[in-house]
Amino acid sequence: MSEIVLVVEDEPSLQDTLTYNLKKEGYAVEAVGDGRSALEAARRLKPDLILLDLMLPEIDGFEVARVLRKEMTTAILMLTARDDEIDRVVGLEVGADDYLTKPFSMRELIARVKAQLRRTRMLREEMEKIGESVPAHETLKFGNLVIDLTRREVTLKNQPLQLKPKEYELLLFLAEHRGQMLSREFILERVWGWDFIGDSRTVDVHVRWLRQKIESDSANPTRIVTVRGGGYRFEG
Repeated sequence: MSEIVLVVEDEPSLQDTLTYNLKKEGYAVEAVGDGRSALEAARRLKPDLILLDLMLPEIDGFEVARVLRKEMTTAILMLTARDDEIDRVVGLEVGADDYLTKPFSMRELIARVKAQLRRTRMLREEMEKIGESVPAHETLKFGNLVIDLTRREVTLKNQPLQLKPKEYELLLFLAEHRGQMLSREFILERVWGWDFIGDSRTVDVHVRWLRQKIESDSANPTRIVTVRGGGYRFEG
């Protein structure tokens, strides 16, 4: 079965171009032109990937991403016409997995689409293996911080934490390498994938968000510590 890509773009010519090229790559594609339709289509289709324009009629891309991230783990590739770091950071913060600044080459967009879908397939396969081989409710415990591998849930002081998919993957990766210094580049490669087109600042941003959720004092972290000139080390 073809993987499903939802294109959310209000510029007709770009919407047609994206749809044409994605179909040529073998994907099943549906396209909409506003934020409200995007929410309706995503809930109906349960797509494997959403290409989400930032500036949309009715509901903007930020809000669409924020709403969908609460409901599903579908990969979101955000398209923005502004090369502004704050836009990129906010986009990641509300749940986008990657971003691409307009104008972009179709070759680069297809490369990023393939990278995100490859990552999605790998995660799905890993979770299927965990479901087959891990006893129910296998957990990693670090004091009052508990990671439930089977349910993909994290609790702190017996209270569930609301983690974005990438935050969970990062925390799990760090926890599995407790006590080891991990470079930003190594984390980026293993959590985001070797073909992720981005830089190590992505790791720093997600570590900062994780600290705000799992540390008693995020300004003086004791669980995820910074190794000067190296990277990060998870202490538990």
